[in-house]
Amino acid sequence: MIETGTPQPQPVPRTLALELARVTERAAIAAARLRGKGDEKAADQAAVDAMRAELGGLPIRGTVVIGEGERDQAPMLFIGERLGSGEGPEVDIAVDPLEGTTLCAKDMPGAIAVMALAQRGALLAAPDVYMQKIAIGPGYPAGLVDLDASPAENIRALARARNCPPDQITALILDRPRHASLIAEVREAGASVRLITDGDVAGIIFTASPEETGVDIYLGTGAAPEGVLAAAALRCIGGQMQARLVLDTPERRRRAQDMGIRDFNRKYELNDLAGGDVIVAATGVTDGSLLRGVRFRQDRIQTETVVYRSEAGTIRRILGEHRREVGRG
Repeated sequence: MIETGTPQPQPVPRTLALELARVTERAAIAAARLRGKGDEKAADQAAVDAMRAELGGLPIRGTVVIGEGERDQAPMLFIGERLGSGEGPEVDIAVDPLEGTTLCAKDMPGAIAVMALAQRGALLAAPDVYMQKIAIGPGYPAGLVDLDASPAENIRALARARNCPPDQITALILDRPRHASLIAEVREAGASVRLITDGDVAGIIFTASPEETGVDIYLGTGAAPEGVLAAAALRCIGGQMQARLVLDTPERRRRAQDMGIRDFNRKYELNDLAGGDVIVAATGVTDGSLLRGVRFRQDRIQTETVVYRSEAGTIRRILGEHRREVGRG
C-alpha cells in the first residue's frame, strides 16, 4: 500500500475506463465460446489469453498484483508480471479473467470477466489463499459491522441501522461445507440466507444496492484475489468491507511473506485492500443478476459491461456489438 511521505503516484487517466471495458469484453467473448462445454480449464485459459493480449497494448506500465497465481503456478497473468506498452502511468493490475469457471463450463448464471486498474501501490498484493470477508453497502455509520464480531451481532447491528427486525435482513454466503456453522448462526439470528455456488466478486457488489438485489450483507471465506477485486469495486460504488487472509500453514505464510506481508493476522479495511484512484470493469459471460451474458448473433456479438471509477463515483453500463471474428486468435 502507499506509504505516507512517499511520492504519490499519478492518477489513472479516465480514458483508460473504456480501454478496460475492451479488455474484459475480449476475455468474456473468448470464454463464452466455451460456455456449457464442461471444460473449466479450457474456458479459463481462453479468457486468460484474450485478456493478456488486450492488456499488452494498453498505454500503461502495469504490474499484476492480483492474478492467476504466483509465477511458478501461472505461466501468464502471474503475480508480478509486467504488462502494457511501457508508456503511460505506473499502475497496479488485478485480474480475474473468468470468475466462475464452473458457472461457465456448466452455462450457469453469474460468470463474468473482471479486472481493476489502480494507482501503483494502491491494491493489496495478496497470495492466492483464502480470505475471511464481511461487506455491506453505503449509507451506514463507519464500523457498523466487524469481522471479529459474531454473525448474530452483525445481523442485529445492521437491522438496528435499517430500523427493521433481523428477519428482514438477507445475508449472501458461498455454499460451501466450511460455512455450515456460519449459515446456521445467521439463520438462528433471524436473518435469511441466500446461497451462491460461485462468484463472490458480484456477490459483494450486490450489497451496494440491496433495494435492487435483496442482499444486505456478505459473509464468509472465499478466495483472496476475488476479495481484492470486490474491494476495488466497493471503493467506486460505496460500502464497507473488512477482510483477513487465512494463513494457516507454514507454506501459505511463506508465500505471504514473499509478497511483503508481515502481519499474518491483520484485519484489512476497505482502503487497505484497494486505495487511491481505481477503475473496475466487468463483462458478463453467462446471464446473471449483475450482467447479461455474451450473445452470439449471425454476424455480430453482443456484450454487456459495467465500468466503475472511484474518483468520479461513476457507474457506466456499456452495451457492445462486435464483429463475429472478435476473440478468435
